Amino acid sequence: MNIYVGNLALAVTEAELRQEFSAFGEVTTVSIMNDKYIGSGQPRGYGFVEMYSKLEGQAAISALNGKMLKDQVLTIVEALPLSGRGGVPHSSRRHGQFNRRTRDRIAS
Repeated sequence: MNIYVGNLALAVTEAELRQEFSAFGEVTTVSIMNDKYIGSGQPRGYGFVEMYSKLEGQAAISALNGKMLKDQVLTIVEALPLSGRGGVPHSSRRHGQFNRRTRDRIAS
């Protein structure tokens, strides 16, 4: 199960995030997003935690959503997978719109 973790304090490390979620089950991956693409490398304030079991992931979401971590209230929800349908059609970009990837819930 992939979990979105938002409103992270910039000082939170992947190890600290893993420790918070490990209390609820097996954590397979932890990644905190950063600005590596623009060169600063600064954390973006959100990340993703992948847990082995959906039940463990749901327990972690229930327990950790709204919890304080380094003076920030965490926002934790199940991450939505990217759909393969794309975003705004090419012709719409001429009218000031940008191409955006869409996210849809995939039925389990």
